[in-house]
Amino acid sequence: MSYMMRNGSALYAQTRAQGSVEGADRHQLLAMLLDGLVDRMTQARGHILHKDMPAKGHAFSKAIGILGELRASLDHSVEPTLTGRLDALYDYITRRLLHAQLNDDLRALDECERLIAPIRQAWHAIREPYLAEMAKGKVQAAT
Repeated sequence: MSYMMRNGSALYAQTRAQGSVEGADRHQLLAMLLDGLVDRMTQARGHILHKDMPAKGHAFSKAIGILGELRASLDHSVEPTLTGRLDALYDYITRRLLHAQLNDDLRALDECERLIAPIRQAWHAIREPYLAEMAKGKVQAAT
């Protein structure tokens, strides 16, 4: 594939993703972050296995950045016990990802994937109830 085609494909994907983000509600944005985190961890695994160090570093950097966004999205004034636990979990996953990156440790990466999977699954599972509550006006819309 030529540079122009790769660059055009990347630009199309970026524009498409930007449009998705701009039209997304708060629930969808967090779902995108969780999906992106899983995607970046999967990419990091492939880059470790193929010994592609620059790409590995990029994938881990993106994953850690997403965890930072997830931590920043927590509203500790609502359900402080739950948000505190999520914050601690995201911090732990960040530290384990750093370990995995520095040591090419696939078991640490497996652990991170196992820890985030139930949160991601639960977040996707509550989409319909969230929309029902939004329709009733019980959930404050993101501004």
